[in-house]
Amino acid sequence: MAADPTAAVTPPPPPSLPPALSYLRFLRAALVRSFSGSWRFYAWMTILTAIALVGLNAWGHQLNQGMQVTALSDHVSWGLYIANFTFGVGLAAGAVMMVIPAYLYDDHEMHDVVIIGELLAIAAIVVCIGFIIVDMGRPDRLWHIIPGIGRFHWPVSMLTWDVLVLNGYLLINLHIAGYLMYQRYLGKKPRKGWYLPFVFLSIGWAISIHTVTAFLYQGLGGRPFWNSALLAPRFLATAFISGPAFVIVLLHVVRWTGRLTFGDGPIRTLTSIMRVTVLLNLFMLGSELFTALYTGGSHATAIEYLFFGSHGKHALVPYMWTAVALNVTSAVLLYLPRTRTDHRLLLAACGAAFVGIYLEKGMGLIVPGFVPSTLHELVEYTPSVTEWKVTAGIWALGLLVLTVALKVGLAMWTGRVNVRTD
Repeated sequence: MAADPTAAVTPPPPPSLPPALSYLRFLRAALVRSFSGSWRFYAWMTILTAIALVGLNAWGHQLNQGMQVTALSDHVSWGLYIANFTFGVGLAAGAVMMVIPAYLYDDHEMHDVVIIGELLAIAAIVVCIGFIIVDMGRPDRLWHIIPGIGRFHWPVSMLTWDVLVLNGYLLINLHIAGYLMYQRYLGKKPRKGWYLPFVFLSIGWAISIHTVTAFLYQGLGGRPFWNSALLAPRFLATAFISGPAFVIVLLHVVRWTGRLTFGDGPIRTLTSIMRVTVLLNLFMLGSELFTALYTGGSHATAIEYLFFGSHGKHALVPYMWTAVALNVTSAVLLYLPRTRTDHRLLLAACGAAFVGIYLEKGMGLIVPGFVPSTLHELVEYTPSVTEWKVTAGIWALGLLVLTVALKVGLAMWTGRVNVRTD
């Protein structure tokens, strides 16, 4: 009897290779995939590389001339770099909004795209570390905070906690994403014991990285603007806005390029999260404003300067009112019935939320902690051209890492690149 040509054919088992050889083949496949693509891929990577090189050149100038090329001073010692660091930590923590539905609530549709959240967290942490390095001024002294070599001051210093949670979160996500992609490359089913405990650990760790960052500011008693019990909850709320907003845009890009096929479930879930967190953030902002402006006190001085200016100084006013306007616009768009079906409105809402949170957690959070100063002096801060160049370069580096990670990761995640085809 002739065999049925339409019958399903069971794929042959993956070739058996020594572990070391199979791992080398995995790394080679990833490397080859990183440097191959269409003309759009090369154009995109060329643009990002050019911006990153401009930032590297500006950082070299900063290293040569010292921090005097920035607009930082004795009065305002944290500026654009730390503002972007804070926002980047929130972006990394926000990526966990894909992990929670996928693993805690067993959302099968989210399982199909959860790798994107893991890869985004890795790229965001790379950005955070980049901003810390350029803000140090003397990165050659980094060894001072390496345990066993320098003076780590753990557990007293909140900075040491920040070093631990950031690097720990990076290692956890590298393990999860690397292990899952490696098993997909080999055509094997991942062992839950090798990655699932780390997934649940990453959920708590994601919350901890932004909580520790908030505690870093809250613990500075001489800065009344940051001495608020709401700072850590607001950090988490804004992280769960910027993270899902960026992922929604990323999912649309991935779908448009044809790298991954999935339903609308993940986008609907992330949109539902944003509808709650956007309003929650606005409510907490209103609570902060009421407490400061109605009761007065030292905390109100920075709030008044931030929103209305003080003694003819108003450099931060445009940043903050733009952030509020964008956050309100995002909330309105997210609750429009048309947004459920019109992807353009949804992308506009995500863009408004992302930029609004960037301004609110950047210039609207860091600088007012120093202006007015502890001596009640109003010394304003406006980032220099060098700072903007370095900032653009670091974000370009982060997008380079994310682009390569997605290109390699999705190719292996979908089985287009595996041990049989390599």
